[in-house]
Amino acid sequence: MAKQYDVLFRLLLIGDSGVGKTCLLCRFTDNEFHSSHISTIGVDFKMKTIEVDGIKVRIQIWDTAGQERYQTITKQYYRRAQGIFLVYDISSERSYQHIMKWVSDVDEYAPEGVQKILIGNKADEEQKRQVGREQGQQLAKEYGMDFYETSACTNLNIKESFTRLTELVLQAHRKELDGLRTHASNELALAELEEEEGKPEGPANSSKTCWC
Repeated sequence: MAKQYDVLFRLLLIGDSGVGKTCLLCRFTDNEFHSSHISTIGVDFKMKTIEVDGIKVRIQIWDTAGQERYQTITKQYYRRAQGIFLVYDISSERSYQHIMKWVSDVDEYAPEGVQKILIGNKADEEQKRQVGREQGQQLAKEYGMDFYETSACTNLNIKESFTRLTELVLQAHRKELDGLRTHASNELALAELEEEEGKPEGPANSSKTCWC
């Protein structure tokens, strides 16, 4: 059976309770949107496979609870993340102000070189907006992050933001992934050589390279 993906990455959604992390996740993985808010208890996750630059990437996306009482649990997941979404709600100045705290947690608990994207969610609630787009762009620039305003309700920039973070993680691990490719090619070449040694002389078989 053909392998369903080439590489597995873990992405993490963090931010205050109620900013829409679970809605972002459900919209991306299941194309569903639920308007009622049910707080995540502890940590939940979903999986999705996408193709980026010809590579099939299996993404394990962890959705963390924003409430303070779950922080001890959720911080354990920072260490295993390769990419992190820092999410605020454009209709909540408070959630925007708290991004500084979330960035501090990432710096303390996440591995060095983890890729980050800033998300201003609920962009469909323009009439309730408390945080301007320029503020989000400026904050993202200060922290050296890409920035997207999203809406799980209207599906605005959902696929784009998840794909972009996956691209950033791929780029960060490119050397490591190229090493895997080389290793797989070398193993295949060795196997073909051993196979050829057991065959009578004849026209050389064309070599194939795969990354399994």
